[in-house]
Amino acid sequence: MNYDNKPDSYYSKMRFEMLKYLPKDSLKILEIGCGNGCFGEFLKKENNREVWGIELMPEEGKEAEKVLDRVFIGKCEDFINDLPDNYFDAIYCNDVLEHLFDPYSLLKDLKSKLSNKGVVISSIPNIRYHNQFKMFLFSKDWKYQDHGIMDFTHMRFFTGKSIRRMYEEAGYLVKTHEGINKTKSLKPYFFNILFLCTQLDIFYLQYATVASKS
Repeated sequence: MNYDNKPDSYYSKMRFEMLKYLPKDSLKILEIGCGNGCFGEFLKKENNREVWGIELMPEEGKEAEKVLDRVFIGKCEDFINDLPDNYFDAIYCNDVLEHLFDPYSLLKDLKSKLSNKGVVISSIPNIRYHNQFKMFLFSKDWKYQDHGIMDFTHMRFFTGKSIRRMYEEAGYLVKTHEGINKTKSLKPYFFNILFLCTQLDIFYLQYATVASKS
């Protein structure tokens, strides 16, 4: 899969909306898909946190090495055995799991890397977001794009329901699961009138999930 055509902002976007999901007492953090390390660097500014990263792209990974405590460069699946067991208080997967061929196995493997109080925190695009809902239902189309929910580098597509099920089937306890980045468009309101207010999930671009191993 070719990620070289992505804009620079793809690897340096700060996900401020994901900060609130980090437990206050989390001191050892792993960010999978850390980009150039900007998010992890921000996390390090509080409570003297230790932040590790895994990044697929070599150039961005080299930048992350300058600001994070330790960085692995390559496919995240290749470094699972290099991660210490029972170590991380939080593992972030911000818009990562949808890029993997087998995110289900990765979640299972990450459980052993969490401390007793550890959580996995993820942001995953919602395939039922209103723009895609309209494309499937009315345009009868499935068109890949350079970025966004229909990103051509996405290997998996999820709804809010299937995200929760993925975590639960991997043996996690889902503590928080909610839509984020709500649209300001009026279109979803029209769809909900049309479908008797049964499509509330189409308002949300992504779902944020926090899950513990027990």
